[in-house]
Amino acid sequence: MLTLLEQLDKGTLWQSPGGIHPPQLKTLSNQSTIARLPLAHRFVVPVPLVGEQAVLTVAVGDQVLKGQMLTEGTGFTYLPVHAPTSGRVVAIEQHATNHPSSLPTLSCVIEADGQNAWCELIPHSLEQLSKNQILDKIKNAGIAGMGGAAFPTHVKLNPASEINLVIINGVECEPYISSDDRLMRDYSDEILKGIAVIHHLLNPQRIIIAIEDNKPEAAKAMQDAVQRSTLPAGIIRVTVIPTKYPSGGEKQLIQIITGKEVPSGHIPAQLGIVVHNVGTAYAIQEAVYQGKPLIERVVTLTGEQIGQPGNYWLPIGTTINDALQAVSFNPSAAQKVIVGGPMMGYALADLDVPILKGTNCLLAPSAHEIAPDVDEKACIRCGECAVACPALLLPQQLFWHAKAEEYDKAASFNLKDCIECGCCSYVCPSDIPLVEYYRVAKSALKIEAEEKRQAEQAKVRFEARIQRLEDEKNAREAKAKEAAAKRQSNMKSTDKDAVAAAMARIAAKKAQATSSTVSPEAPQTTVDPKKAAVNAAIERAKAKKAAKANTVSRANELDTSSAEVSVDDKQAKIAAAVARAKAKKAAQANTESTVQTPNPAETEVAGTEPTADAVDDKKARVAAAVAKAKAKKLAQAGQTDDSAVEAEPTTDAVDDKKARVAAAVAKAKAKKLAQVGQTDNTAVEAEPTTDAVDDKKARVAAAVAKAKAKKLAQVGQTDN
Repeated sequence: MLTLLEQLDKGTLWQSPGGIHPPQLKTLSNQSTIARLPLAHRFVVPVPLVGEQAVLTVAVGDQVLKGQMLTEGTGFTYLPVHAPTSGRVVAIEQHATNHPSSLPTLSCVIEADGQNAWCELIPHSLEQLSKNQILDKIKNAGIAGMGGAAFPTHVKLNPASEINLVIINGVECEPYISSDDRLMRDYSDEILKGIAVIHHLLNPQRIIIAIEDNKPEAAKAMQDAVQRSTLPAGIIRVTVIPTKYPSGGEKQLIQIITGKEVPSGHIPAQLGIVVHNVGTAYAIQEAVYQGKPLIERVVTLTGEQIGQPGNYWLPIGTTINDALQAVSFNPSAAQKVIVGGPMMGYALADLDVPILKGTNCLLAPSAHEIAPDVDEKACIRCGECAVACPALLLPQQLFWHAKAEEYDKAASFNLKDCIECGCCSYVCPSDIPLVEYYRVAKSALKIEAEEKRQAEQAKVRFEARIQRLEDEKNAREAKAKEAAAKRQSNMKSTDKDAVAAAMARIAAKKAQATSSTVSPEAPQTTVDPKKAAVNAAIERAKAKKAAKANTVSRANELDTSSAEVSVDDKQAKIAAAVARAKAKKAAQANTESTVQTPNPAETEVAGTEPTADAVDDKKARVAAAVAKAKAKKLAQAGQTDDSAVEAEPTTDAVDDKKARVAAAVAKAKAKKLAQVGQTDNTAVEAEPTTDAVDDKKARVAAAVAKAKAKKLAQVGQTDN
């Protein structure tokens, strides 16, 4: 069995499924060489043209040169935008773009100065640059796929896997379009120089230049260029394939050349194959060898409504209206202008939109070139669309789900594999614009995917924010805890120091007081506060115990004193009674002897009686003072312990009252006797010695009773 390379060398071809054979109509534009149109006065350069979002580096009023970079950006797929001519930036605004929707996009409007002056260009040879430098030059030149997809070329030239086969696509299968045909005829050597750069970067085993058999002049020109090329012999060859639409599709071309089918969801690089357009190869050689960025491309201007059909070099940013007016465009009523071919192109609603890097054709057909718009009819389920589909899809299923806006179900039928070739719409007998439904469904899925991506990014940002706030909260709490612990530690150390200092001051003060009481010169010692507190508690316990013992002893003494007071009170009463009896007897005796006259001796005795009474009175006062002192001592003992008074409060009060009454009675009687004795001197004369003694005893007994009563009264007051 022959290997793939051997089959390629033999020119073996395979069949691709589906496809149609519409009229070619290429002779209208491919009969003359590529020309240039007069420089337009105004250019609209969209930002970004392709790739990721870019940022403008110019402002309104700035002067720019041809080929000057207008944007900066980052990202692997980013491509810069360049000025198509020299002039002045007059506006940076939202402008309608070259798209079926004509939605506005940010654009830089440049007014040409007519000089068309280039910026500084730096040419190089292939040997002067490394592979990375070559890739950087291709990226900075803004080169994208020129076949219509406009995918960044530097990405395809830096694959992750090894590339064994490179296919240069010169098929150009769509009707009317002849830009690649004329480019291969007029610039075959430049295209081979670009292929040499691709070979240098990828180092494939084979390079195939594929051309349809309806372009014999282009095939011959490329074959001659291969012969003149410096590439190794046997590496590159020109392969002519049968004419069938859409043989120029990337996956369809790979299947025709190699017989391999690219799986759904995969790219050709995963099979070791890379496909580049001939226009891309031409732009690569200009960027590497001349330092020129991609600022212009070949565009086919064709259709019966164009007075000068042909292929022209159009600067990127030239408005379609200006380009058509330059070739004598003669619009008819309800004129359509289609960007691209009649199969994959789309009609424009506004002609003031720019030429882009992927714009390869402007078609202005007459009424008999294109069928008039007809109403869509119901699907008759003939199955012609499925037979014509080159991607082996089920167009009917896709149509039903897309019309019902069941885009997820349409995606399940591999909607993304549709290349929008238009074969299904071309063969549909019901005039259903199937491709339009597929484009709407793809746009909806793209918008949904973008919204989902943005939602996921928003979720990630939200979670990151929540995590950041949580981290900040934890950091604050940790910081607060650390500060609190530090403050607590400082407070503990400060409190300990303050307590220790206070205890030291108290101990010093106590030691100073002790030393000043015992010995002024004794040294002060620091007392442990805990030991001092323990000692104080012990002292309080001992004092309380002693107080209880003293209370018991004082209670016993009070009981004894009460008994003594009762005995003394009784004796005082007896003495008072005896004194009254004696006084009465003396009064009677005095009455009987009133007639007698006293002698001098008796007078003498009477004169000495007051002296004896005075002595007895002094003794009585002394005894009373002694009793008063004892009573005071007993009262002080009662004040020291309240429990002694609480023993018998009622009994003490009663005894106190009795003692006071008895003392008052005795005092009154003694006073009465004294008055009787002073009034009648005869009683003294009768029995002076006996009366004096009795009177003395009465006064002593009264004084004793009075002292004891006073003592008991003081005890009672202490209790109250």
